Amino acid sequence: MKTKSLFLLVGVLAIAMVFAACGSKGGEKVEDTASVEQPADDAQAEVVEELSGTVSTDGSTSMEKVIGTLGEAFTIEHKNVNFTYNPTGSGSGISAVIEGRADIGLSSRELKAEELEKGLVPTVLAYDGIAIIVNPENAIENLTMEQLQKLFTGEITNWSELGGADGEVVLIGREAGSGTRDGFESITDTKDKNKYRQELTSTGDVITTVSQNPGSIGYASLASVKDSVKAISIDGISPSEETVKDGSYVVQRPFLLVTSKDAELSPAGKAFFEFITSPAASELISKSGAVPAK
Repeated sequence: MKTKSLFLLVGVLAIAMVFAACGSKGGEKVEDTASVEQPADDAQAEVVEELSGTVSTDGSTSMEKVIGTLGEAFTIEHKNVNFTYNPTGSGSGISAVIEGRADIGLSSRELKAEELEKGLVPTVLAYDGIAIIVNPENAIENLTMEQLQKLFTGEITNWSELGGADGEVVLIGREAGSGTRDGFESITDTKDKNKYRQELTSTGDVITTVSQNPGSIGYASLASVKDSVKAISIDGISPSEETVKDGSYVVQRPFLLVTSKDAELSPAGKAFFEFITSPAASELISKSGAVPAK
């Protein structure tokens, strides 16, 4: 009887020890699991703030194709950024920056001394040839610089004087303050001497008007010229990206980005400015018909 009780006591103690051991191991396992620091996922841990906001540009109508192409490419990459372009002419775009109505002004002429004195900063985005355009029916293919000057100052009034068909020369130009007009008149030394029949407010209007009048001649940004008009050579050199780049086509001017040193660009504005002035934008500028500065 004592022997049986002894065996029973030993068995109970053995079972108790087994349960104690299991409980201890289980507790340790739970405790270890809770205390282990899980590895962080770098992709999830890094929070990238999406670029957003508005980038407003204002100015040269000649830069419409170039700036439109660059703006489209930028907003494809940054979908939360609203890009705007207001085609008002170079003078108005410069004023918009001075008055704080635009982040970046667009000018197709050099800044004047009084504009620079107001804290404006010009940055060359590209170079553009100013194409001298006539109606496709006009037989004239080339003009010397002297002939071009005499045409626009009214010394030559009939195309027959240049070997063309008998017909009145109709001079089409841009409005006062236009960067294209300023560039053309500065290069040809005809400022305040031109005898325009019409002074139009956009590059597109000049092209349309010349395309509809066989006797007309005008000027327009090379990047904007269409098949509806004919670009003629000056001193035997046709306007093209190559001749603008090598300087042989002399009727050319810069495309400028205008900012104010007294007004810091927003993050979106700064990102856009850095993108369009980087070598990465050069191909887009070339496809738009202008010659990239970089």
